[in-house]
Amino acid sequence: MKAKQSLGSRLAEGVSGGLVRVFLIVVGLFWLVPTIGLLLSSLRSPEDIAASGWWKVFTEPSQITFDSYAKLLENDDITGSLLNTVWITVPATLLVVIIGSLAGYAFAWMEFPGRDWWFLGVVGLLVVPVQVALIPIAELFGNIGIFGSVLGVVFFHVGFGLPFAVFLLRNFFAEIPRELLEAARLDGAGELRLFFRVVMPLGAPAIAALGIFQFLWVWNDLLVALIFSDSGSQPITVALQTQVRQFGNNIDVLAPGAFISMVVPLAVFFAFQRQFVSGVMAGAVK
Repeated sequence: MKAKQSLGSRLAEGVSGGLVRVFLIVVGLFWLVPTIGLLLSSLRSPEDIAASGWWKVFTEPSQITFDSYAKLLENDDITGSLLNTVWITVPATLLVVIIGSLAGYAFAWMEFPGRDWWFLGVVGLLVVPVQVALIPIAELFGNIGIFGSVLGVVFFHVGFGLPFAVFLLRNFFAEIPRELLEAARLDGAGELRLFFRVVMPLGAPAIAALGIFQFLWVWNDLLVALIFSDSGSQPITVALQTQVRQFGNNIDVLAPGAFISMVVPLAVFFAFQRQFVSGVMAGAVK
């Protein structure tokens, strides 16, 4: 006799059917509508944008033109801000990954006085909101002469990205079997060689997930960049925010600039999607 299924079991079987999959596909397509609309708007002239919606492209494909992207490349403010975004995002991501990996390994496997207390202090920094530190750090950067520079923005992002990086990687590295590390030490491996030859390859999924998180946060940041950058070091988010104030006069620059700003982090995410999912799932299991 077949056991009677509970209500929860019946609901679980129901949501795993084909109807739910179709619903999720529809939701995903709706989620892509703003992205598609922005792309098509960036491929239309300002006159066409003012005359009708972006969906008019489907009935009049002749509206598609790359003149807006050509004009964008001639706009020094936008191209300069794109380069500034790269100079800010890449170092801020690499420094957080490198320093966070070394610190996470130290907290997980190295013995030193007050290790657990230091780690609790790092965990406590996770709850400090960015807004609390804006004024004190702005004053500090002004005193040492890096306020308004790319270096100042990078240092701020590194400082606020490290607590999460250390917390994430320490917990991941702590799950590495001790026997594996002891065997490497018996073979004569020092701490640095042990870190680069054993720990880093095993922790690659978590490190990749951290790198994606940090890259997306820094690339899309507006608050920190508004305060710590000037006209010569502003990233693309600040440049676009400035362009929005003159929305009616420069939509042909704003639309392609916004699309490029959005597509770069998407490309990075999809390029490392497998490593990202592996890192998140490994952290969830452990």
